[in-house]
Amino acid sequence: MPKGKGPQGKRITLKVAKNSVRVAFNGRRRLDLSKMGIATFPKCILELADVEELDLSRNMLRKIPNIIEKFQNLMWLDLHSNQLDELPAEIGTLQNLTYLNLCNNKLTTKGLPEELTLLKNLRILNLGLNCLETIPTTLGTLRELTDLGLFDNSLTLIPKSVKKLPKLERLNVKRNPLPEFAEEDEPIDTIKRIESLYLVEKKDLCTSCLETCQGERDELHKLEDMTPGPSDKPSFSSLTTPNSTAMDNQEEWRIK
Repeated sequence: MPKGKGPQGKRITLKVAKNSVRVAFNGRRRLDLSKMGIATFPKCILELADVEELDLSRNMLRKIPNIIEKFQNLMWLDLHSNQLDELPAEIGTLQNLTYLNLCNNKLTTKGLPEELTLLKNLRILNLGLNCLETIPTTLGTLRELTDLGLFDNSLTLIPKSVKKLPKLERLNVKRNPLPEFAEEDEPIDTIKRIESLYLVEKKDLCTSCLETCQGERDELHKLEDMTPGPSDKPSFSSLTTPNSTAMDNQEEWRIK
């Protein structure tokens, strides 16, 4: 390991990168370098900068360099489950981005560049599981946002400009120390309603996602244990004669 450097991780060659290009279900070309043990942004992928989707999730990346601006065709960028504590200002040049996943990193409020607000076509932004204490009010300029994840941070206030985004459909602020939710107990919904179901293998889940799934599974088992089944009905094997038929000989029973 070089002096003064962190873990170098796996080295990605251009050949490996080319073999990792897939055609997504929507017809876009996706460069999938997730779960590759990458600690440093591989500069060789600049040769593939014309892809529409880039997946660098579940690696050990500590920094995204300013050369990310070369990926001008990007519409979909997944950086979740790395070790990022800041983003480069050049992220704002990716004007075609509609999806940006930054979940499960070490991002601070200071690490969010003002240029993030230049992503005018952004529809889905996930900032959950980071180290955010405040949210810039300027995020309210992302007027195409429909889905915003802010869960599992240290937020005490959600700006009105963000709450009132015109197309916002889902705003996840769970597990933040927000005063407005401090005295409200989340209602227990014993019937889980889902719109989509995705099946994945355990090995493909990041640690936080796996813990969430296991927790929900345990809660479901608790509910099942609380629900009485047919075998839980009381049984009185010694009581063989119904009371209605004992009327005829009850005087005889009294004598006995």
